[in-house]
Amino acid sequence: MQVLVLYYSRTGNTKKLAEGIAKGVREVLGAQCVLKSTSEVTKQDFLDADGMIVGSPDYFGSMASEMKEILDRFVGVRPQMENKVGAAFATGGDLSGGKETTLISILQALLIYGMIVVGDPLDATGHYGVTCVDAPDAEALENAAKLGRRVASLVQKLKAA
Repeated sequence: MQVLVLYYSRTGNTKKLAEGIAKGVREVLGAQCVLKSTSEVTKQDFLDADGMIVGSPDYFGSMASEMKEILDRFVGVRPQMENKVGAAFATGGDLSGGKETTLISILQALLIYGMIVVGDPLDATGHYGVTCVDAPDAEALENAAKLGRRVASLVQKLKAA
């Protein structure tokens, strides 16, 4: 069972949050995590993944163009992505800088891919996904791990069904 954690990070903050999510994925027995940036990911990574958690900094209230380009480029694999688990995370430089709309832009793309979309668990924030302002603090990293564990656990349940 494999979960792809895909991110774009210019300053390193989104990468740090992605690493926290990857830690949570790896805590689920039997889960493998593939952590890749937009410059490293391949179409095969999409196909091999049973779940995918996508993260981007908030740029003008939406995902970074580098992330959008990857989602556009691999749109041909939509039929193979159907019914896989998807989730999102975002970072930004301001408390009200558009992180929720960035999450929604990512979740919309995952829905178009036919994925089963989930937010972060109720014991994290219980909203659209994990976010933080600037570099993730200890609480944001714990919420990130919770999201990783949630997605990996759901993938595990779906594969067992």
